[in-house]
Amino acid sequence: MNVLIIGSGGREHALAWALARSPLVSRIYCAPGNGGIDDDLRLDADGTDFAQIEQIVRAHDIEFVVVGPEAPLVAGLVDYLTDRGITAFGPSAAAAQLEGSKGFTKDLCARAGIPTAAYRRFTEAVPAKAFIRETGAPIVVKADGLAAGKGVIIAETIAEAEAAVDNILGGQFGSAGAELVIEAFLEGEEASFFALVDGENVLPLVAAQDHKRVGEGDSGPNTGGMGAYSPAPIMDAAMCARVMEAIIKPTVATMAADGTPFKGVLFAGLMITEEGPQLIEYNVRFGDPECQVLMLRLASDLLPALLASAKGGLSGVELQWRDACAVTVVMAANGYPGDYAKGDAIGGLDAAGAVEGVQIFHAGTARKDGQITANGGRVLNITATGANVSEAVARAYRAVDLIDWPGGFCRRDIAWRALARENTKR
Repeated sequence: MNVLIIGSGGREHALAWALARSPLVSRIYCAPGNGGIDDDLRLDADGTDFAQIEQIVRAHDIEFVVVGPEAPLVAGLVDYLTDRGITAFGPSAAAAQLEGSKGFTKDLCARAGIPTAAYRRFTEAVPAKAFIRETGAPIVVKADGLAAGKGVIIAETIAEAEAAVDNILGGQFGSAGAELVIEAFLEGEEASFFALVDGENVLPLVAAQDHKRVGEGDSGPNTGGMGAYSPAPIMDAAMCARVMEAIIKPTVATMAADGTPFKGVLFAGLMITEEGPQLIEYNVRFGDPECQVLMLRLASDLLPALLASAKGGLSGVELQWRDACAVTVVMAANGYPGDYAKGDAIGGLDAAGAVEGVQIFHAGTARKDGQITANGGRVLNITATGANVSEAVARAYRAVDLIDWPGGFCRRDIAWRALARENTKR
């Protein structure tokens, strides 16, 4: 079977790496891919140009399309392909509203009794600011639409929250900020929970934790993610079962009852509070960089599970997971998540990739004159497995230190919560 993966990030490189291990796969193409994908497997295409994607599918005898990023899903790529008899992994545009509109998700939670922070929706600044002053800080201000993981502002003061309102409604995130959601600040520990869904049946995956803030100690502005690790110690079997019953299953049932059944991977961003798990937000695709650690831990063939999600039949699918711990460290261009330069050559990748247990997934890279160059904000995912968190972290940073890229940086404290728990047990 020939498979096409839509996207260019570390998530898509990790999915390509995992699917390449399947005996059912003949050839994997990526559109547009990145510098870590062989030249003959990269196809120059925009995932939001549906007709172009269809032409690629026909020209390369592709039987299955895996849509990685959220923008093509929200725009309706899966609907377009399905209507033309092409099997594709991911939700319909109607179901993708779970990520495409934070207000849609909050309203669904209210109807279905799903635990989440109290909230209000606004399209004008004056009532939004009045609500902020009435509620107090800290408080969370979110652009309603897609903002590449950067449209959430955790405001420590009322002044910061009011400034966020002005920035969002003033066009900081384009059309994604035409409406905003303001919600109560939740205290607790964040975690990422994933499940494959075929419209009715749900297959839970292993959980992970990521680091959204750019700075060490989880400080600074939000990013698309600066690192991740799995398993997430806070997500034990009892907590995972609780999340399934209180959050995932009611969501899937409500979407089906509303006539918008969800198919694909449902990614719940959670806050584990003293009262239990609360839904922060939904994403309708694999997390990036969480996907990278999940793929390293997956012992089963990924392809049948994705096909079952797209076609139906997940109830008979089981996945096996390695006991190993996995950690990924994101190397980003200096200045990210603000302005950054492109075009720097990156050396030492072969030596870094030779470190035991390490797999390097490319994200914002390109190939130029036989060299790998930086071509984005988040550029590399240095991913490693180990018998425990400490070993996986040590391997990942050993590889990081072998990479020659003065124009890049990374956080040096990835998995600090898991390390603290591990050290306490010793």
